[in-house]
Amino acid sequence: MQLSKTEEELMNYLWKLEKAFMKDLLEAYPEPKPATTTVATLLKRMTDKKFISYTLFGKSREYYPLVKKKDYFSKQVNGLIKNFFNDSASQFASFFTKETSLTKEELEELKVIIDKEIKNK
Repeated sequence: MQLSKTEEELMNYLWKLEKAFMKDLLEAYPEPKPATTTVATLLKRMTDKKFISYTLFGKSREYYPLVKKKDYFSKQVNGLIKNFFNDSASQFASFFTKETSLTKEELEELKVIIDKEIKNK
């Protein structure tokens, strides 16, 4: 299952905070802040999707992620490679390196990372 763009934005705040009450999440947003009801709706949907859960403290809920950020984004990238690049990491890498505005230094950094992974395999 996947998060919508607005759910993903809220999830990023929750990943950063690790645990948060509604007021903490609202404070994390830049101005203009969304309505409390909007955030409550997003939290409900994300709970239903099993991305987050909460602990009750009286009438207040402290929310926490059930999915790690790295796991979520890894799944998204793998889905992207499968759906748009015929499940070919090399096609993805080719597109990524040619169609983005990476500097020579950034490409060199990628090369170092790839060389290191090759050694580890």
